[in-house]
Formats: sequence, structure tokens, C-alpha cells
Amino acid sequence: MSESDNPILADLRAENAELDAVVAALDSEQWATPTPAEGWTIAHQIAHLTWTDAKAHRAVTAPDEFREDVRTATIPLGDAVDAGAAEGARQDPRELLERWRTGRADLQRALTSAPADLRVPWFGPPMKVPSMATARIMEIWAHGQDVFDALGLHREPTARLRNVAHLGVRTLGFAFALHDLPVPADPVRVELTAPDGGLWTWGPPDAPNRVTGPALDFCLLVTQRRHRDDLAVTATGTTAEQWLPIAQAFAGAPGSGRPSEVS
Repeated sequence: MSESDNPILADLRAENAELDAVVAALDSEQWATPTPAEGWTIAHQIAHLTWTDAKAHRAVTAPDEFREDVRTATIPLGDAVDAGAAEGARQDPRELLERWRTGRADLQRALTSAPADLRVPWFGPPMKVPSMATARIMEIWAHGQDVFDALGLHREPTARLRNVAHLGVRTLGFAFALHDLPVPADPVRVELTAPDGGLWTWGPPDAPNRVTGPALDFCLLVTQRRHRDDLAVTATGTTAEQWLPIAQAFAGAPGSGRPSEVS
């Protein structure tokens, strides 16, 4: 699946490059800047991306071995994630940066070489190669948001947000199941205002359950980088109202989200 065949791979490369340009300019002291994720510095954020890129590469190139790793894991996924981030954060920032660059380049090549219909195992449901690339974009964007927030930088939203929004919509059932709630049978119409002013839509136009708002706000919601009360995302209908507080585009246990900034 080359970048010319599927622009998601080009978006993945661009998302990585945008965050790289920010952290590459930091000195060692700035790498230790706390981020909104409790206990995580900027170094932890990049170390986490390095860890998950390595796991994704193994899942794509050695799926049976990846499944066995998951089956025989001795600690919960959340603990493993924290341990991987902590280990990487102890590295010299220059070494960590090079590890991240090397690992993500390896993953990019693996995704480019893999058949598009290959089903890749993961910590959540298995997914095809384009979906894996989309999931990596979501991770980079979400953890990149923590880095931008930590540094007090504004990040201009791009059309790449459509990947994050798409995953947020596709994981509706996953979010309900995570909370031991019945997966809704009724569809939800999602209408989001894109960064260029256009409209991105999912679901049947006549669905009584609807979610509307800016694409950026929806992406911040489903990656749990902002509290719903701080976002201009609206829900109509019982299913839509139930979904937004628990929306989660990432694998793992239910996230705790972020506190509201509304006084």
C-alpha cells in the first residue's frame, strides 16, 4: 500500500514530521517539561510514541509473535505503557529522538509494503493496514497535542484531522463495550466542520441521533484531550448523548479524560 495508492500513509508521514519539527528544537531542559498527562513529560510522550511504533511494527511484520506477546503479558497494558514511557524518558533526549525517528521510519516502510487487506492484530480489535495507519495518526496527533499544550504553542488544524475524526466515529461501539454498555443498534449522524470550512459527515442523513460541531473539537473529545464542557460539540438523541461522555478512539482501558476548564 504505497503513499500514492493511499494518502493515509502520506498523512502519517506528515503528522510525524510536524511533531518532530517541534521537539527537535527543544533543549534537554525543555524535554523535561510536564504535559497535561499526569506524570508525563514531553520525553514521556515521545517515548510512548516510540514504544507504540515498535509494537505496531511487530504486529504488522510478525503478527503471530505479537499475538503471543499479548497472550503471555504478565502486567496489564496500562502498566506496560507507563513502563515503556518511563524507560524511554530516562534516555538522553537526542538518543530518544533518533530512536523515535528510526522506529517510525521502520513502521512506515512496513505499512507501505504490507497488503492493504492484511488484518493486523492489536491491543484492541484487529484492523486492516489503512486502519492501523489511521490509528497511528490518531496517537501521534493526540500525544502531539499534549506536547503543544505543554509548550503553550498553537497548532493549526489540518485536513489530516479527518483521520482522527473517522476513527472517533468508527470506535463508537468499542467505547460502549469498554464501559460494559450494550452497543447501540441505532445509527448516529456525525456532521463536523472541517478546518477549511467544509463539512465532513458520517452516518445516514435522517438518523435521529446526531453529533455536530467543529472537527477539531470532536477530535479533542474522542482522544480525551479536552473535557466535553470545554468543547462546542453537541449531541441530539439518547445514543448520541450517551456516547460523547465515553467516546474513546484509542485502545486500552477506559480513559479518565481531562478535567473541565469551565469555572
